[in-house]
Amino acid sequence: MKLLDIFFVLAIIMALAVSLTATPSEEDQSSLDFSENEDEENFDLPWPESQETTSSLRGANRFLAQKIRAVMTCDKYPRACRAKGSPGPDCCKKKCVNVMTDRLNCGMCGKKCKYPEICCKGQCVNPMSNKKNCGGCSNKCKKGSKCQYGMCSYA
Repeated sequence: MKLLDIFFVLAIIMALAVSLTATPSEEDQSSLDFSENEDEENFDLPWPESQETTSSLRGANRFLAQKIRAVMTCDKYPRACRAKGSPGPDCCKKKCVNVMTDRLNCGMCGKKCKYPEICCKGQCVNPMSNKKNCGGCSNKCKKGSKCQYGMCSYA
């Protein structure tokens, strides 16, 4: 029992020592502040935007310093595509898309439209010559006119 008490006290002392060494001192804080008279050559260096700099993790390993983010993909959470602001209600290759308008997944996942074609209502069409989709989706030419170069002719 006495050995357990000694072990417990040592564990508390070690935890206290680790927490005190992890907090920045006043000298460290003052070195982080930039003075106005400092050379401008340090400002030419790119600042890492994706990394979060925290002084409280000084001396900690990379595992503790990295951000842990939960990524919601539609293959695991299909409702994510139906959320407000989502690009589309369908899930193709872990991405939310609209198969009615997406030219890389037109009508179904993986069906790509050819170069001049666009996806209209799940069908690949050429807007330069299609009478029902002239110049864009659902742009119909009047009866008797043709679709030429994406414009309805006026005959």
